[in-house]
Amino acid sequence: MCAGRFPGLDWWTRSSPRRRSGGGLWPLSNGTERRIFCYITDRIGLGADSGGAAGAQLEVARVARLLERIRWAIDGGADWIQIREKDLGAAQLAELTRGAVAATGGNRRRSRVIVNDRLDVAIAAGAGGVHLGRESLAVHEVAAWRVKEKVARAELADFLIGASCHSLEDARTAASDGADYLIFGPVFETPSKMKFGAPLGVERLREVCREVRIPVLAIGGIDLVNAGKCFEAGAAGIAAIRLIQDAKSAGELRTRTEALKVL
Repeated sequence: MCAGRFPGLDWWTRSSPRRRSGGGLWPLSNGTERRIFCYITDRIGLGADSGGAAGAQLEVARVARLLERIRWAIDGGADWIQIREKDLGAAQLAELTRGAVAATGGNRRRSRVIVNDRLDVAIAAGAGGVHLGRESLAVHEVAAWRVKEKVARAELADFLIGASCHSLEDARTAASDGADYLIFGPVFETPSKMKFGAPLGVERLREVCREVRIPVLAIGGIDLVNAGKCFEAGAAGIAAIRLIQDAKSAGELRTRTEALKVL
């Protein structure tokens, strides 16, 4: 199992429930297992109090506000920060990622920074993983690269590879190709995932959690009301944008995170 190879997931292995003889996971029990809480960034959706700034100045304001929200998330107990800013150039994305890594104090056990799509940026900026989607490098290619490189590069010993999945077939393929975790969804209706069609629902999530041997995080329309259904279906955690970005203060965000981890 991946968690044995990567210290960043050791705690998940220790606290995860027993597996069925067929390989699937027993659903996580309420309030007894540690959850993975992943903040997925969206600087444009977050907006910025730009004071009328435009162009480059507006972008600086957006990034500054996003870094503030990342600090809130880290202080509030978010386990992972997924930098998902697909329209940023490599230099800007690397600068943002370095700022996020600095906010963790360089401690991946406190909070791990993961970069969406860009393996090159993740490595250059000292991130703790890369998250791959349909338009990214193939999971098996990145996994093969990591096997070759981690012998000479100690920082890759716990570098995680994640993958987005929208079906059981996707999940099985990504897991067999070497992914360390999956993000599955959209489980519930959400504006950011409308392009993927109708919500997949809790039962599809349950099916994926039973079929793969790596942590599955649920995504899509998750809030404090329905997150418990995802955990009951076997999800090891949740990934969210609005749950973080709608918070009005660091204190409110901390309250939300604490509530999620005891559902």
